[in-house]
Amino acid sequence: MPPRRSYDQYCSAARALDLVGDRWTLLIVRELLAGPRRYTDLHADLPGVSTDVLASRLKDMERDGLATRRRLPPPGAATVYELTERGRGLLPVLQAFGAWGEAELGERRPTDAVRAHWFALPLLRALEGLGVRGLVEVRLEEGDFHVRAGKEAADTAPVYGDGPAPAPADARLTLTPPVSEAVARGTLSLAAALRAGDIGVEGEGPVAKALREG
Repeated sequence: MPPRRSYDQYCSAARALDLVGDRWTLLIVRELLAGPRRYTDLHADLPGVSTDVLASRLKDMERDGLATRRRLPPPGAATVYELTERGRGLLPVLQAFGAWGEAELGERRPTDAVRAHWFALPLLRALEGLGVRGLVEVRLEEGDFHVRAGKEAADTAPVYGDGPAPAPADARLTLTPPVSEAVARGTLSLAAALRAGDIGVEGEGPVAKALREG
């Protein structure tokens, strides 16, 4: 592969942008934070990216040590991409970037694509802001996903995933579109929505109890 273009600046921000500043790269990281993904799944959940650009970005990420590619054993027998430890270290970067961008969301536009799991990172920020630690299953109109709030940095398990939780959830939340969009925009705090009863909470353990109390 040709050498990556560089800003050629002795600055850590510039060096970081050398690796992740290309269009789509950070959004690929967002998808891979859910764990190993097939190329076709990545393409489906990154509407607007061309096949050539996606393939190029994944090759760049492999070369730069952000992602790896491996073959699953039978019966899966599919090639998947997953983040390295270095790539997983971009989670706080994405979280800070997402928090900064909340003010840019505004009302959803007719042309905006949406996936349920795109709400995982803002919800994770909100849950951890409340001090919640545990496996939380979330039901939205667009679909279900789950997040692992308070996950230890050394834990290599995905921070979120599509569909129901792979193990019994510590709590289950149900959000309507207006509430989920307001929380994502930062115009409604998760705590306020919980206290007002705008979010359904299921579960009997300490995590569910803490969420009911907001």
